[in-house]
Amino acid sequence: MKEKRSIFTFLVFLLISTVLWLMVKLSESYTTQVVYRLRIVDVPADKWMAADEQTAKLAMTADGFTTLRYRLIREPKRVVSLSLAEVPYRLESGTTYSFSSLYVTERIADELDITASDLTMNDAKVYFNMDPLMSKVVPIVLRSDIHTQRQFGVYGLPILDPSSVTIYGPAEVIDTLRTVKTELLAKMNVSESFSETVPLDLYNGRLRSNETEVVAKVAVEKYTETDVKVPIQSPDAHQIRFFPEVMTVKCLVALRDYPSISTEDFRVEVDTAQLHALEPLLDVSLKSWPQYVQVLNTSPDKVEYLIVQ
Repeated sequence: MKEKRSIFTFLVFLLISTVLWLMVKLSESYTTQVVYRLRIVDVPADKWMAADEQTAKLAMTADGFTTLRYRLIREPKRVVSLSLAEVPYRLESGTTYSFSSLYVTERIADELDITASDLTMNDAKVYFNMDPLMSKVVPIVLRSDIHTQRQFGVYGLPILDPSSVTIYGPAEVIDTLRTVKTELLAKMNVSESFSETVPLDLYNGRLRSNETEVVAKVAVEKYTETDVKVPIQSPDAHQIRFFPEVMTVKCLVALRDYPSISTEDFRVEVDTAQLHALEPLLDVSLKSWPQYVQVLNTSPDKVEYLIVQ
């Protein structure tokens, strides 16, 4: 029993000695190399950076606790970002720019919770390249999937603010670009007009713009279904009577436009070329109608006829 107690006492003292030794060692200062990936963000809209990431190597002089904490950080997480909107930079020559390495040491010091004076970079400046981009003013097209409640519908085209935007990008993209689209605006069960801020689709970062979103104003109106009787008339000098004499156009129209509907705004056309083939029935179709009307169907699509001598 006494022997077991002696062993236990020895192990306790050994553990305490080890801990004390470790504490002493960790309290001492060490100089070690610190490696972080430096990511440059917020590149100006009219510039293109092919490589927005580089390696930053620094010498760190700190106690063992800080050194151990750095070693425990997994390599994929050793990343710091510097914003060109916040860091002063200058043009060196051509497309080469630079900023002071002090901004890097301060940023990494914040990550490690140490003072910037504990870190040293060999180079006084960080160099990077930015190429100028081509630019073009293009209209914005809204991508939408809007479903309204029954008897309601989208009225007219959405109003976009802004309606056009200056886009910057590589020449091979800008040369073929005619419009820039928005991300998809999806709405369900809509029964009133609304405004929505929609991001622009900038080709996963291949395009840049000072505007990154657009305000879409979508008008929604209550609609009613109505039938319009449009006379079927001969389009040329032929004296022809048609049976039936009218085409029924079933359509949807906003209540605000209902009083404006006139049969004179609809045009029906008969294929009189079929007369030469002595066809018993002639094709008839609706050729034009008011922009504010949504045509559901028309009837008939063929008519009998009688040539009046």
